Amino acid sequence: MKLLIASDIHGSAKYCKLLVDAYRNEDADMLLLLGDILYHGPRNPLPENYDPQEVAKLLGEIKENIICVRGNCDGEVDQMVLPFPITPDYALVFSDGRRIYLSHGHREVPPLTEKDVYVTGHTHVPLKENCGYLHLNPGSVSLPKEGSAHGYILYENRKFLFKTLDGRVYDEIEI
Repeated sequence: MKLLIASDIHGSAKYCKLLVDAYRNEDADMLLLLGDILYHGPRNPLPENYDPQEVAKLLGEIKENIICVRGNCDGEVDQMVLPFPITPDYALVFSDGRRIYLSHGHREVPPLTEKDVYVTGHTHVPLKENCGYLHLNPGSVSLPKEGSAHGYILYENRKFLFKTLDGRVYDEIEI
């Protein structure tokens, strides 16, 4: 199964469109969203082409292939606009004999084992770290920080590829 993992769209129609294009170009089976979909949040600047309604429409085109967890900027009103459910705080995906836990990253880490993968967003900075489990972060689709690229992670056949929105691989890890 090919999974595209992304976080922190923050209402940017420009970068959401690029993400949906990447999802289609990668021929991914599922889009796993790690929260902060529509609202830019009080600590972030307005992202380029801020248009939450257009973001909801763009994601609605692939709604049957989305798993989404709630971020700290996602509220009940967002769920009223989005055409797919936002799960509270955590989700779990099984692939290639591994448990892949999804969270925005602003909550406590669940109990994990050395075979688990924990994927979070929230910081807007890509991360690849072994903490007794594998902890990954794709960075931000629309508001990357610390000089990182607008990007996502692509998972397939036990390999995580860190990619820019134009599909360029800049890091990877195999499990």
